[in-house]
Amino acid sequence: MKRFTTIILILLLMLTTALSGCTQNANQRDGKISIVCTIFPQYDWVRQILGDKADSMDLTLLLNNRIDLHNYQPSVDDIVKISACDLFIYVGGESDGWVDDALKQATNKNMIVINLLDTLGDAVKIEETIEGMEVDDHEEDDDDRGHESDYDEHVWLSLRNAQMFCYAITDAISSLNAENTELFRNNLALYIEKLSTLDLDYQAAMNAAPIKTLLFGDRFPFRYLVDDYGLSYHAAFVGCSAETEAGFDTIIFLAEKMDELGLKNIIVTESSDKKIAETIIRESKGTNQRIFVLNAMQSISKNNVTNGMTYLSIMENNLNVLKEALK
Repeated sequence: MKRFTTIILILLLMLTTALSGCTQNANQRDGKISIVCTIFPQYDWVRQILGDKADSMDLTLLLNNRIDLHNYQPSVDDIVKISACDLFIYVGGESDGWVDDALKQATNKNMIVINLLDTLGDAVKIEETIEGMEVDDHEEDDDDRGHESDYDEHVWLSLRNAQMFCYAITDAISSLNAENTELFRNNLALYIEKLSTLDLDYQAAMNAAPIKTLLFGDRFPFRYLVDDYGLSYHAAFVGCSAETEAGFDTIIFLAEKMDELGLKNIIVTESSDKKIAETIIRESKGTNQRIFVLNAMQSISKNNVTNGMTYLSIMENNLNVLKEALK
């Protein structure tokens, strides 16, 4: 269904382009280099690298109305924007299945494209289903692992991955605006230092944490983060799951796991209604358990951006949440 919708949008784009005669790219139209990012982390990394030059660029964040990566379908305006941009940055994987069709209609044939999964290469992880986790119907039928649909797409939730992505983004921006390469690389160096420092803070905090297991009453998009710092986890669903309700067996497994491990806290993501977590707590034998929220950056709004939210501020807050949740 998602692919059918995308094809319709592409056809509308072709008609719009034919009627308007619009064949110039963004750089030719308004003198600004046009950069389009699908998700907030990419957008903020670009802002940090551009620094004072951000206002001289046409920078667009597509997913800025609390629609997450897994549910997003581009509008005709979105596809027009992508087709003419100078730099397009997206995650890759099954949720971005619409991108290939959109790029085939690109009016800017010199566009630079960064696919985060491709940039990560062999370090991309396969989404794993662990004991007690609810299994999607399509996963039960898929015995051949390693396809695009199996990749864990939440690569931005690793500070170490973020550093790699920022190098690639800086190279791309510098190739489009060579006269400011030194500025971009200086901004990159300062930002990498901040990412590295926070990475060390995470490692020190996780090493010192008395509990090393996270329990999620929700989808689990934090695989890259827990693997970075040697944590284990249990969760109701995989990160890209289409399921919204956990079965009885999953609820009981997680409740018993809380009791077995003596966990005082359960975690959800920022978009959760907390109902599954609350049910797990009710079924456990413990008392005074709390629900904590980790921000997976999948539901960022324009107001969040306007109010100064950054990738680093979110990851810093996530660290503070983990310190409390792992006590």
